[in-house]
Amino acid sequence: MRTIAWRHLAPVLAWFVTIAAAAFFTTGLAEAKNARTLHKPIKPRFTIQVPDVRSPAFRSPDGGSWQAVAPAPFGAGTMLQLTDGRVLVHDSCTRDWWTLTPNSRGSYANGKWTQVASMQAGYGPLYFSSALLPDGRVVVNGGEYNNSGSGCPRNGAWTTKGSIYDPVADAWTEVLPPSGWSTIGDAQNVVLPDGRYWLANCCTSQIAELDPTTLTWTNVPSTGHADSSNDEAGWTLLPDGSFVAVDAFTSGTQSHAERYFNNQWNDAGNLVKLNDSAGLCGSNPSFEVGPAVLLPNGKVFATGATNHTAVYTPSTNSWVAGPDFPVVSGTHPDGIADGPGALMPSGSVLLMSSPCLFAPPAHFFEYNGSSLVRVSDPPNAPFEPSFVGRLMVLPTGEVLFTDGSSDVEIYRPRGRANKAWKPVVTDTPTQIKQGQRFRLTGKRLNGMSQASVYGDDSSSATNYPLVRITNNATGRVTYARTYGFSSMAVANSNKAHTQVKISNKTPTGASTLEVVANGIASDPVAITIQPR
Repeated sequence: MRTIAWRHLAPVLAWFVTIAAAAFFTTGLAEAKNARTLHKPIKPRFTIQVPDVRSPAFRSPDGGSWQAVAPAPFGAGTMLQLTDGRVLVHDSCTRDWWTLTPNSRGSYANGKWTQVASMQAGYGPLYFSSALLPDGRVVVNGGEYNNSGSGCPRNGAWTTKGSIYDPVADAWTEVLPPSGWSTIGDAQNVVLPDGRYWLANCCTSQIAELDPTTLTWTNVPSTGHADSSNDEAGWTLLPDGSFVAVDAFTSGTQSHAERYFNNQWNDAGNLVKLNDSAGLCGSNPSFEVGPAVLLPNGKVFATGATNHTAVYTPSTNSWVAGPDFPVVSGTHPDGIADGPGALMPSGSVLLMSSPCLFAPPAHFFEYNGSSLVRVSDPPNAPFEPSFVGRLMVLPTGEVLFTDGSSDVEIYRPRGRANKAWKPVVTDTPTQIKQGQRFRLTGKRLNGMSQASVYGDDSSSATNYPLVRITNNATGRVTYARTYGFSSMAVANSNKAHTQVKISNKTPTGASTLEVVANGIASDPVAITIQPR
């Protein structure tokens, strides 16, 4: 049992003060759709360091187990999978970033934390947009809050600041906002199949496209949007290249969805009530929804602030009700008023839920395609609501969990992937020198889904190929850097390719090469690594 330091207890007490003030921070918007930047609800600023009650494993009979990662020396928040195997993790509401590098056996739980370059002065966001681009760089935009040098403020900023990270050079470059935009904030984004990066304006219906070479923006048509803004919704990429969103600002007893294709929003029908337009447990309306995850069967499983869920079939453009979240603790059922979801290799979805609005305790479920199965919770769950969590699928098939504290956890699922979902390597050299660059061709290189989903406050999609090499004699695991993806399309069985750069530190000798997408590995290919 680790000693609990007072520096850990103080933020927990502050949490109760934050919740008491949540009604003030979550101003109603029912009559303010034409004044979004003035009346936008503010999510509580929640960068916690809860009592450290780390344990080697928590297991449930129907689900997986949790294992603690080496303690993070910072408040671990949004994370993105770099293409060289490292995980890039943000120190919440600061300029700073760290990487988690797996050990020589490929274990992230026993990996190493290393601080990397920081973003430009004046940019330290909380609740923001982020994505990995096809060239392997990471782009970050906006922030509901922004630390400009004096700590994370208590008032929303919806900043337009942005930055792009080059992991090879270990350097950030400032990205200016689209012309005419006064807000970006907690915005959603999508990387389209052809590699274009589209960003939403949190507080209007505007969409812009970034040219990653020139770092310039072009406004994209956004006609037909039923909502007054993009705020609170998430964008779920579909196999045909379109994307779907559950509207956040519809009222009444049903929710409404829209699908973006042919340069405009199109009606995607009504569904059970997911968005919070009436208030939960006595709160003002938050207009929050939850993660919407594309499943391997081509359907989308969507959640929201209410305890309801829904399933969308793109081919028929129709919805059916899914299972409801139950009452787990207290008297109110769980829901996901913002929170993470992750598609695991088995096809089940790991979800973080909590009751009412922005209130603990959190609980974890797996959606198995028909029902919600309660699984074990990580140690900090009793202290936090769903919106503080982040989930991201690792190349090992495990799921990495952060919550703004130093306690980073890994969920180890029990299920296995269907062989039909595996990436397939169709062409690669088998005699490869250290430091060599080459092109690898295959199918399903981008997986069956974006896999790691949140919505408008965090983005960590992993629909791109990684290359893992294991030395036959020593078992040492290394990752080659991938870049130059020919496609970012999900569930794509057509041939695609990626550029690969073998590390100079890759051990020589007989080895196996695997392509991994969303934690699912291809069949191994026998290769030989030769010295330079």
